[in-house]
Amino acid sequence: MESLVIYEVIDRVGYVTLNRPEKRNALSYAFVQEIKNALKTAEEDTNCKVIVLKANGEAFCSGADLASLQQLQNNTYQENLEDSKHLAALYLQIYESKKIIISRVEGAAFAGGCGLATICDFCFADHNAKFAYTEVKIGFIPAIVMVFLLRMVGEKTARKILLTGDVFDAEKAMEFGIISGIIDPKIIEEEVHQFALKLCRTTSAQSIASTKEMLAKVPELSLSEAIDYAANMNACARASADCKKGISAFLNKEKLSW
Repeated sequence: MESLVIYEVIDRVGYVTLNRPEKRNALSYAFVQEIKNALKTAEEDTNCKVIVLKANGEAFCSGADLASLQQLQNNTYQENLEDSKHLAALYLQIYESKKIIISRVEGAAFAGGCGLATICDFCFADHNAKFAYTEVKIGFIPAIVMVFLLRMVGEKTARKILLTGDVFDAEKAMEFGIISGIIDPKIIEEEVHQFALKLCRTTSAQSIASTKEMLAKVPELSLSEAIDYAANMNACARASADCKKGISAFLNKEKLSW
């Protein structure tokens, strides 16, 4: 039986591929666990510096699968809470990853799948991609994705997206600020790979990890707390090996390669 999620490394770029095409990569409990496992592997892999999340098949991810939705009707509150926390942990794992994660969206990214795509540090889509947080259309709520979407695009845009549940194209997604770029389907694979390679070559892994930590933490702090935290992080960064290497290369006019 072929794996639900495939992991491979090419040129220091770790590819995590959703591989449930016959189900439009819909999210089941087991599938979510496999995605978590693959991302953990990529996070711990010293040969992987940047992660790309992509999918096999016609859809990136269509949200919760039919079996999961049917099961919701019979679950106890405790069972639903456990399942909700399971999915929330996946989003948090992506959001708090020490490595840059790029999603490559070809086809539909709906509901939980839309959250999965857009929570990544960068999201590139082809011209045929479709996005939607459709939960309100089936009597559900976009509860978990909302936490991250509000941080990303602000309340006004989040209201427009979440309260209508409408499907929108890649151009609208760019306008809303939830994707980073639109690429021709014929070249999206190579373009995203080259973008990931550029990040591998031009950025410090230590700096990326610290910067991502701050991006997650600063919004929850008061101004004075944020300034104190930033000053501490700044001081710690100055003593890091990568900072010393970078400054030395700059002063000696040496070409720096990470």
